[in-house]
Amino acid sequence: MNPDLHFDMQGDVAVVRITRAAKRNALNDGLILALRQTFDTLPANAKAAVLCGEGEHFCAGLDLSELQTRDAGEGMQHSRMWHSAFERIQFGAVPVVAALHGAVVGGGLELAASCHIRVADDSTFYALPEGTRGIFVGGGGAVRIPKLIGVARMTDMMMTGRVYNAVDGERAGFAQYLVPAGSAFDKALELAKRIATNAPLTNYALMHALPRIAEQAADHGFVTESLMSSITQAAPEAKARVEAFLQGRAAKVGEQ
Repeated sequence: MNPDLHFDMQGDVAVVRITRAAKRNALNDGLILALRQTFDTLPANAKAAVLCGEGEHFCAGLDLSELQTRDAGEGMQHSRMWHSAFERIQFGAVPVVAALHGAVVGGGLELAASCHIRVADDSTFYALPEGTRGIFVGGGGAVRIPKLIGVARMTDMMMTGRVYNAVDGERAGFAQYLVPAGSAFDKALELAKRIATNAPLTNYALMHALPRIAEQAADHGFVTESLMSSITQAAPEAKARVEAFLQGRAAKVGEQ
């Protein structure tokens, strides 16, 4: 395990923590490869995951001190390495909840965008400084971030260096939850534990099918939806859950 990444299991939830606090959890190549390896080899008993950062920040992005001079081909391959790592998060084995605080900047925002649910606390701020530094996002941000906040907002951030605070960021769509400072991890873990109780096949469909359906033409999407609906309904666990509800042994919506 990379010393900048800590892994442990809390019940059936995998907790992946970036531990490079002295560098504001900035990402280097070793850490990117460690993230890929970790999410590619989660234990079989993991049903959900929480991704978080140690110290005062979630992740301040690419470690610019390690930025190398690369030709165009090498630069493309380096970007694709990030894509490969973050794909293991977005299209991996389990849903991932990001616990955000402090800086969620550049590559850190790209990393957060690859997670399925984002919980931010009041200390969180978001930025994409690549535009003012003469570079461009390369970790999948050009694809994932506009789906969260729209092309116009992302363009503004990169052209002007605009920084969103926690409140404005939640309204813009960076995070689905906003909690008091210091409580993002607890909320993320609570959500992950709840997600872990879902039928695994339903979680898988939400992770792998839903985002692809959203990209399909409507007539294609309807067919894909019908296929996933039939597959999940046919699972023994789904049948047992529906039967429990019909017999009054499962909570109704709004009940605990």
